[in-house]
Amino acid sequence: MKKITFLLFIFSSFLTSAQEDAWVYFTDKPDAEYYLANPLDMLSQRALDRRTAQNIPLDNLDVPISVSYISSIAGATGITVKAKSKWLNALHVRGSVSNIANLENLAFVDHVQFANPNLNTAGRMASENMISNVNKNLETQINFNYGNSSNQIQMLNGHLLHQQDYTGNGKIIAVLDAGFPGVNTAQPFQRLLDNNKILGGYNFVNRNSNFYTGNNHGTLVLSTMGGYVPGQLVGTAPDASYYLFITEDVASENPVEESNWVEAAEMADSLGVDIINSSLGYFNFDNPNYSHTYQDMNGTTTFISRGASIAFSRGMICVVSAGNSGASGNPHIGAPADAINVLTVGAVTASENYAAFSSIGPSFDGRIKPDVMAQGQGAGRCRVRARVRVKSALRTASGAQALKGPLASWCCSR
Repeated sequence: MKKITFLLFIFSSFLTSAQEDAWVYFTDKPDAEYYLANPLDMLSQRALDRRTAQNIPLDNLDVPISVSYISSIAGATGITVKAKSKWLNALHVRGSVSNIANLENLAFVDHVQFANPNLNTAGRMASENMISNVNKNLETQINFNYGNSSNQIQMLNGHLLHQQDYTGNGKIIAVLDAGFPGVNTAQPFQRLLDNNKILGGYNFVNRNSNFYTGNNHGTLVLSTMGGYVPGQLVGTAPDASYYLFITEDVASENPVEESNWVEAAEMADSLGVDIINSSLGYFNFDNPNYSHTYQDMNGTTTFISRGASIAFSRGMICVVSAGNSGASGNPHIGAPADAINVLTVGAVTASENYAAFSSIGPSFDGRIKPDVMAQGQGAGRCRVRARVRVKSALRTASGAQALKGPLASWCCSR
């Protein structure tokens, strides 16, 4: 009998202390009147100018979460605040089920939604344009020597845009990814650095300003846009300016990464960013109770997809990858690729055939996804390596040629 009682005690203690993730939604924004009257206290002048140019008025979604609300939640027993979203007026928190549930007793808390839907009492929250022909014989202004990146650029007629001087100049792109090691040292990004085109960034995973760290996936993605080494690699937007945000924690898969993404998108909005680019997607998590279902891929259910839709409503174009689950038992797109107003990009091979790994549509509610396809298999990009001194051209395992020089710490590969 004592053993049974002891086991019941241990079990009940586990239920009480096990850490869960949840979103705490607030009832209002008590500081709205002040911020709407003083918009420069919440958005940059460039962000305000972008809104004016697109006739998008300011509203309550732009207003920050009440500092007093954040302080009250952060000070609650057993609660850790992991991320925040002004657009969704919510905090991502971690704590025991009972401690999180107790937050609903606060007058300013509208409701709590657990990442594990089984813990939610109410279940899951659930024209024709004329396109003119391109004159391919226009007098050109710019002719890049694309090298290994030639095919992926020409597949989408990007070279024609470059020839007409559409190289990204004057536009700001925020890249949301897993890390950007080597961007501050590798040669393909030197042109961006020399021209002060890396405007800054933030590490939302470690909550610090060191964004030249983490997994090199973000470095690879950035190189396809901003990389520039004539004869080897030229990106699609080599003259754009960039913010680099780390939102993905490669050490684990947890819904807080969705919250990090939305918080980064909000920062991008406040900085006046024009385009968000993100090759991240979420479906399965380490805790299977948190994992999404195909039914969730309707553009309005997941936290990240709701945030992505709001990003579009603020005047930013969101370009996201379809995902890499095409060859798996669940081949469909993840979030935020399912969001209604994001541009979801699937992958094809160099010969424009479907790449088997690329996630497929449609969204659960029947919308066509991906929206467009681009070369994602065998694409030219910058692969940053550890510092290696070489005296002559090397061949990598993939057969790509590395730069000559005393600090050839990168290679252009497919």
